[in-house]
Amino acid sequence: MRIGTLVKGIGLVSMLALLIVGTWGSMAMAGGNEHVAEAIAHAEGAVEHGGMGHADALVSHAEEALTHAQAAQKEVKNPHLDEGVHELMEAVNHGKQGHAEVGTKHAKSAVMHMKEVH
Repeated sequence: MRIGTLVKGIGLVSMLALLIVGTWGSMAMAGGNEHVAEAIAHAEGAVEHGGMGHADALVSHAEEALTHAQAAQKEVKNPHLDEGVHELMEAVNHGKQGHAEVGTKHAKSAVMHMKEVH
């Protein structure tokens, strides 16, 4: 009985540790800022949909990413974040014109820059 309980306890602790490390790892990649992490996630959604030619979905995700990136600018000073905001604005503008391919290129650039935020 005790060994089984111990094994279950170790398994639970291991799973919890992996969850904590995984969450910390994604936040660390985003400079520890939740808004940057959200901006990256939505910008990646813009890239995905833009790559399928869905300009409207690209705009929707890029606008959401832009909202988070601009919120992050109030908390984090970083030239990569600033460039990411600029690229997201371009993605939105091109997406609204129906230029999914060009908007996707800007969204990809935004992702690249925001992943450099430390």
